Amino acid sequence: MVKVDRESERRESAKISRIRRKLLDWYTLNQRDLPWRSTADPYAVWVSEIMLQQTRVAVVIERFQSFLTRFPTVVALALAPEQDVLAEWSGLGYYRRARMLHKAAQFLAANSHGNLPATSTELRALPGIGAYTAAAIASIAHHEAVAVVDGNVERVLCRLEGWEHCHSTGAAALARKIDSYAQALVDPVRPGDFNQAVMELGATVCAPRNPQCIVCPLVADCKTQGEHKTAPRPRMLSREVAYALCVRDRQVKVGARRQAVSEVWLDRRPPSQTVMPGMWELPTLNETHFPDEDLRMTLRHAIMQVNYYVRIRTVREGDVDALTVPSTTRRWVPLAEAAGLPLTGLARKVLMRAHLLSGAAPRTALAP
Repeated sequence: MVKVDRESERRESAKISRIRRKLLDWYTLNQRDLPWRSTADPYAVWVSEIMLQQTRVAVVIERFQSFLTRFPTVVALALAPEQDVLAEWSGLGYYRRARMLHKAAQFLAANSHGNLPATSTELRALPGIGAYTAAAIASIAHHEAVAVVDGNVERVLCRLEGWEHCHSTGAAALARKIDSYAQALVDPVRPGDFNQAVMELGATVCAPRNPQCIVCPLVADCKTQGEHKTAPRPRMLSREVAYALCVRDRQVKVGARRQAVSEVWLDRRPPSQTVMPGMWELPTLNETHFPDEDLRMTLRHAIMQVNYYVRIRTVREGDVDALTVPSTTRRWVPLAEAAGLPLTGLARKVLMRAHLLSGAAPRTALAP
């Protein structure tokens, strides 16, 4: 019995070594050229990992460098007003992430001279940093041999071991198995590269649908070799919404001259709102449907599990109060300054599509 157990352990140890070697070799040759992979700066790694939560890689690529240029250090982020941070985050969604990032930076600036802790255990004590983010920062920036487990990693390991999705009664046990196996696999010499390699494999090869098993470096050790049974995805809900787009031109005096300024009418969401508090948005229309001649554009905007089918109506200045839901904080915003505000993703999308939003906005935010 002891001999059988030792032989099983030997085979498992050999398998783990083989998986590490093949996966790291594959990653060295096939990793995507992503901007946050060119640095081991803990702050940059932290920012990238927070941005990548629930946000497509292509979107993060566009915003990552801009954010670091604006806030190059933890202290710079801590000293910035929250509205400036939200404005730089605008378009990435899930704004609570930005608020928690800002809060954690303020804590670090006040208590550790702006330096992040080096271990995953210490990192988890910071606001907004959970097990996944802590492991990612610690392994990539400080080479701690701790496993990162996200959806991609879960999928790769479940397919490797032939584990199918369990119903709610067995989900916790499966999660423990995944965490344990991920920790056993992580390479002690190159833990950061290994963690990124597993996530990269899940994102590019071992996809949820139609995995490319023929080019997978781990296919020989995979017990599934294809799709595995998973929990059904929650059904997307649909909702129709409508907003007013009200723009005016007015003359303002600049020195001895007068010049035209274009302004847009925006509402500020109350701080008491649970979703996107304090963000600026277009006024909400009282009615979703209106005459086609007033239709400026239609678009779809997804937030979490809801698909919003959006109708934008052109509204004249004199009609905006009568046609829209009342707001306690509503004002005209110069279009030249709008890009620097913490706009909701939908408001930014509409203004961009209407060719009204300047890409280079002054870095000032309107007072609440």
